[in-house]
Amino acid sequence: MAITALHSSATALSALSTEIDIIANNLANANTLGFRASRANFEDLLYQEKSQPGVETPTTEASGPSGLYVGLGTRISNTQFDFSNGAAIKTNGPVDMMIDGPGLFQVRIADAQSETGIGYTRSGNFLINRDGNIVLGSSDGPLLDPPIAVPENTEKVVVSQDGIVNVQVRGESGLQQVGQLELANFVNPGGLRPLGGNLFAESASSGPPITGTPNEGSIGRILFGHLEASNVDSVRELVSLIKTQRAFEMNSQTIQTADEALQVISNLRRF
Repeated sequence: MAITALHSSATALSALSTEIDIIANNLANANTLGFRASRANFEDLLYQEKSQPGVETPTTEASGPSGLYVGLGTRISNTQFDFSNGAAIKTNGPVDMMIDGPGLFQVRIADAQSETGIGYTRSGNFLINRDGNIVLGSSDGPLLDPPIAVPENTEKVVVSQDGIVNVQVRGESGLQQVGQLELANFVNPGGLRPLGGNLFAESASSGPPITGTPNEGSIGRILFGHLEASNVDSVRELVSLIKTQRAFEMNSQTIQTADEALQVISNLRRF
């Protein structure tokens, strides 16, 4: 019936509209440091079973090779984050860092945002606040975890690939170690819950964090003086946008065709 086609196409328009929103968010964050692109995954809805497969036909007494099913549309099942590395940007910033490989920086956030009070980020644009602590250079400026404090008379900060934080204190010739970075990894990083502000939170889907020092085990190394760009592929997103737009137009055409069929049926009473 045309009614089924109308409802199926309506579900497609709703799902495709959400996919356009997701693509738009990816493109909007093409220049956001450490941003992880996401994609929409679709799944089909229930089916009307008009004939079961394998049922014997009354004429030949043979089982039918297939059944008759009519689908009822589609929906978005979930969004999936892409945790592949973004391009490295050399900045020579005083506390800029990038993770080359798997892993996330840990920062302290409000308990209302996460039960553990810890947020995770790929953005490495860190700053030193007025108290000498290293904080994430976002609007809230969350404190790095474990916290690392830099002495007031520090002239230079140097971070090794292993995450050892050294400082050059004014009047001294050698480097002085003031802290050790600790990164986190997850069995399923795609299951992390996005909080905004370049932050993710642990969820039941992601599993608990696997913490360790950089350049050890399954955790990547630190590139000091670099930042990680967004991993959004603008060309791929624009192609996806065109494909989604065309699919939207085709489903709109399906609704128009179903409407015309219903109009023909409603006009049959005149004949």
